[in-house]
Amino acid sequence: MSSADRYDRRADLAVRAADAGASVALEAFRTDLAVERKGEKTDVVTQADRNAQRAVIDAICEEFPDEPIVGEEDDERKTVPREGPAWIVDPIDGTNNYVRGIHLFGTAVAAVVDGEPVGAAIVLPALGDTYRSGPDGVFLNDAPLSVSDRTDPETCVVCPTIWWDFDHREQFAAANRAIFERFGDMRRLGCAQASLAMVAAGSLDGVVTNVEPHPWDTVAGAHMIREAGGTVTDLEGERWRHDSRGLVASNGEVHDEVLEAAREIDGNTRN
Repeated sequence: MSSADRYDRRADLAVRAADAGASVALEAFRTDLAVERKGEKTDVVTQADRNAQRAVIDAICEEFPDEPIVGEEDDERKTVPREGPAWIVDPIDGTNNYVRGIHLFGTAVAAVVDGEPVGAAIVLPALGDTYRSGPDGVFLNDAPLSVSDRTDPETCVVCPTIWWDFDHREQFAAANRAIFERFGDMRRLGCAQASLAMVAAGSLDGVVTNVEPHPWDTVAGAHMIREAGGTVTDLEGERWRHDSRGLVASNGEVHDEVLEAAREIDGNTRN
């Protein structure tokens, strides 16, 4: 089997596994959920998260039973291996939306080889949307995607993503200010993978954070942006990886401005 065939197989499985998890999440959506805190007041989890992750893992293990899985919940490993194949899973990205009955949540699965994505899926079941990326391109519900072609920052919409907790709320304020000073408008969606997917689709023009995000919150969507013609870097302007600090994504046309906004969050504006 050629490398392309193997990557096709992994990209297809990412969609099926994400569908399996999203179906479990949707079944419990807007039911009487018991909400638990994992740490901070806004870091919540439900049994639906765990059940959805199990459904994703079961689907993966049917075809690749011995491959590492990086997952948000339970005892799955939390770091992406440097070498070989692995899977990165977020069973419900946007759990705070989910527990409030807001439709914007999803299941994200990325297949990686030597730390680099070869296929990914983000399924937003309450919206009926499936974003997927593989050797044949990046799609939303089978329609091919491309990032926006906007070049004027004052026409762009940028999203601050990944949550700043209460002890870093001044950074959240700085992110808002930096975006409002440069761009036409701002969105905060409460679902990092959906935000990234929407940059790939051209619905948003940029996404910024200065923190080191978890791979399950970012790898699938970042891969889709690149496949759709966009740019994803760290705060230094270098190519973003799953272990980078900061994530700055854009349509490429306004990346310098998006990067400046991201650097202002913690006062790291460069000339």
